Amino acid sequence: MAGSRMQLELSRVVQGRSRLGVLKGLGRTGQHSLEIPGCLLYTHFGTVPHLTQDTLHTLISLPSVTQITLSHIAEHQEVLEEFKDGFRKFAGLHDTVLYCSLHDPATPSPTGYTTTKTVSVWGSGGRIELTVAKFMALQKTVQPDWYQSMYDGETWQNSASRKRVRKSVDRTLAHLDECLLVHQKSKELEGVEVFGVVEGGDILEERVRSARETAKRPVAGFCLDGLQTGSMDQTLRTQLITAMIKELPEDKPRLLHGVGRPDEVLACVEAGVDLFESIFPFLATERGCALSFGFDISTDPERAGRAPPAVLELNEEKETAGESQQNGDLNRHDQTQMTPFEMNLKEKRYQDDFRPLVEGCGCYCCKNHQRAYLHHLLVTNELLAGVLLMIHNTAHYHGFFGALREALATDKLDVLKKRVLGDGGLQTERKE
Repeated sequence: MAGSRMQLELSRVVQGRSRLGVLKGLGRTGQHSLEIPGCLLYTHFGTVPHLTQDTLHTLISLPSVTQITLSHIAEHQEVLEEFKDGFRKFAGLHDTVLYCSLHDPATPSPTGYTTTKTVSVWGSGGRIELTVAKFMALQKTVQPDWYQSMYDGETWQNSASRKRVRKSVDRTLAHLDECLLVHQKSKELEGVEVFGVVEGGDILEERVRSARETAKRPVAGFCLDGLQTGSMDQTLRTQLITAMIKELPEDKPRLLHGVGRPDEVLACVEAGVDLFESIFPFLATERGCALSFGFDISTDPERAGRAPPAVLELNEEKETAGESQQNGDLNRHDQTQMTPFEMNLKEKRYQDDFRPLVEGCGCYCCKNHQRAYLHHLLVTNELLAGVLLMIHNTAHYHGFFGALREALATDKLDVLKKRVLGDGGLQTERKE
């Protein structure tokens, strides 16, 4: 917006694309900042799944931006309107920046319910149809610090025709114009930032058109939609991101929807993406899995939480157990499937394994519990399993982003890629 406080300060651009910097001036008072490349804090109705606020804040280096979604909030609009003080206070959130997105990135939305004038979100009570007027009324009620504009995002499937993709771009731009018109006249949204959404399916010309036209509008940043895990392979995703970013200004952030796997994050950062949604730790937790990929790029073996020997040991375990083929397929794009970056603690071989999840990890779970205990909690369906796994997975994932920023700052991105992808089948498949 014209009076935007949000400012992107870049300290380095590596190989012409990967960007290192700080997004400053976040929040109504502008006191918050967010390092890039970085991720948002994924929540359900303002709460990180499985964790209380007190438990969450035992973790260090949490993102300053909390993501909430209208798919969770829309059905509670009347309650929030009656409360009057906004979602942050309603949910007991204090020192954080609120980003409001349309859909929950961890829950695929049914398609076929978008019209020229409306989009639909899906809450626990079913479908809720949103016009621009209703969408903007919700934003006034939620009172976020920034939000993404309403958009038609149903063209991520390979079956979408060129005509349907073109219509999606046109609708999204029309929605953005209407949202901006209401926004600029609203006192309740004064100081709130708007992110424009870039669509275009898998059609290069439409991606370029969407990016170019969105960049002409007074938005604070850009959401790259329709490129999520499951929609396309990484080669095509990189090609489309590269084309879109050429049309976007250098001084505004780029947020990518629905991508969280470490290998995909690395590729997208190399293509010029700044921000991601942190759904990957939650999805791994729901599978009963612990994140266990290496991301140490230091030569100091004493650095807690980044000890490479434990990860090498895990990779050896997978090979001896015959898992490498089952869990190492990088062509498997369904985000409900287990990935090579996690270990399935439901497996019987962990019932007498008394090591921490990841040797050297400094999280509460790894300091106090063993794999055998997590296995017991999972097979007996104890709620504590989700709590402990989410603690570890959140800490591990945010540690990865810290290592990614360090790698960009010290010209060690190639070293980080080798640590994350491994020296075996993972890296070989990815090069192919």
